[in-house]
Parts: sequence; C-alpha cells; structure tokens
Amino acid sequence: MSSAEISFRTATADDVPRLLEMLEPFVRARKLLRRTPEEVAVLTRHGFIAEDEGEIVGFSAIEIYSRKLAEIQSLAVADGYQNRGIGRKLVMRCLDRARELDVMEVLAISASDDFLRSCGFDYSLPDQKRALFCQLRQRSD
Repeated sequence: MSSAEISFRTATADDVPRLLEMLEPFVRARKLLRRTPEEVAVLTRHGFIAEDEGEIVGFSAIEIYSRKLAEIQSLAVADGYQNRGIGRKLVMRCLDRARELDVMEVLAISASDDFLRSCGFDYSLPDQKRALFCQLRQRSD
C-alpha cells in the first residue's frame, strides 16, 4: 500500500482503545512509555492518526505545556508502514497545531535524531539553549 492511500485525521477519545492496541508493540520494545487509557485520552486532544482503510497505522500528539513550550508525544508508525512519510506528516500536523496555538518552542525526545532533524528539529535553539535531563526513576514497562 502506498502512503497516498493513507488518510490523516484528528484523534478522538473514541480512538483510545485502538490507540492503546496500536502503541503496545512500541511500549513492549521500550520505544514508548506505557500510558494509561486516561493519559492517551488526554493526548487525543491534540493528537493525529494515520489510517489505512480504517486501521490505525500511525499516531502522534503534541502536549501543550504553555505558550512557550510543547512536546511531541507518542510518535509511532506501525511496522510495514514506516519509511513512507507517515511519521513526517504526523509531526507536521503536530507542529501546525502548535503554530495555531502560538507556541514558541516544540521539543521532541527520541532515539531517531536523523528523522527529527529532517523535520526541522535540532540539538539546540539558535540562542544556544540546550535540554539537560536528570533521570529520577527507571522506566517501567
């Protein structure tokens, strides 16, 4: 199937059960954090879905922290659908939503540096701000 057959839409709370199912392999592979149904429902507020004939094959959301900062969350594209531009289209929808809400900066935490850089992200902002992290607890499955 080509990405031309893929449709994109805004997520809704009704999508939560199917989203949890679609995201589960990424959680098991430790590529995404496990989220409760309630947490996924919150993400659907600014979330976007890629579908192929009604099957969810991709998801991404943007969590708005303030007018200054938002974060790309739960970006996932199902096996067999990767490397077709679906992830990029989902990220662009998230960035468009942040622009609509007049957010200043968007961050993304991922092991896919090259992909994120190709979407316009970089390691630091033009004024040389950098994100540093302190892990307070181990990730759990």
